[in-house]
Amino acid sequence: MEKKLVILLVVLSSLMCRAVKPGTVSILGDSYSTFENYVEPDTNYLWYFSSQIDTTRTDVHDVELTWWKQFLADNGLVLEKNNSFSGSTICNTGYRGEDYSDRSFITRMNHLGDPELIIIFGATNDFWAKVPFGEDKDSLFTEADLYTFRPALSMLLQEVKRLYPESQLCFVLNDGITGEFRQAILDKCHQYGVKCLELTDIEKRNGHPNAKGMAEINRQLTKFIKDNDYKL
Repeated sequence: MEKKLVILLVVLSSLMCRAVKPGTVSILGDSYSTFENYVEPDTNYLWYFSSQIDTTRTDVHDVELTWWKQFLADNGLVLEKNNSFSGSTICNTGYRGEDYSDRSFITRMNHLGDPELIIIFGATNDFWAKVPFGEDKDSLFTEADLYTFRPALSMLLQEVKRLYPESQLCFVLNDGITGEFRQAILDKCHQYGVKCLELTDIEKRNGHPNAKGMAEINRQLTKFIKDNDYKL
């Protein structure tokens, strides 16, 4: 009897550890979601800094100006993890055909904590780097498949749902992504039941959201979350 009670307590403890934390948000992103001293792990590359003020590069030099910090504040939410990495791709291929398996979304997706909401904001670098598009596969992924966009995207969406079954998901689609990459994201999000916010008219500087663009991302995301009945 005592042994059974111990086993039951261990099982319950494990389940409690995996329970989502109410009001928490994790971000799996690229440069658009970075800010100095606000990403985990802190070795991830950044685009936005408070210590390097160059207005020709960006006017976002305060974390309070980022889309995600505004989103958290406006909706009474707390950041669980911001695992964003500047220049990262969803698949394992990066710029100039380099191996990005150390920073890809499919590598980092395992480290998001236990959030109530997971925001995936990516594919911009896959699009910019013109990574191999790949076949439309949904299972039996080979190592080579994961160096191409479509199979990696399929794996990402499937695995995030499997790894975080109690978390709500939102894919944020950059308005600058067009053509077959954009359509693949829309198709795969629909296939796997992941709600997708299609951003529009985001103002940028050097290809990255400026302060005005950040505020607009927050506005559109907040509206999307409310319109789609997310429970936060």
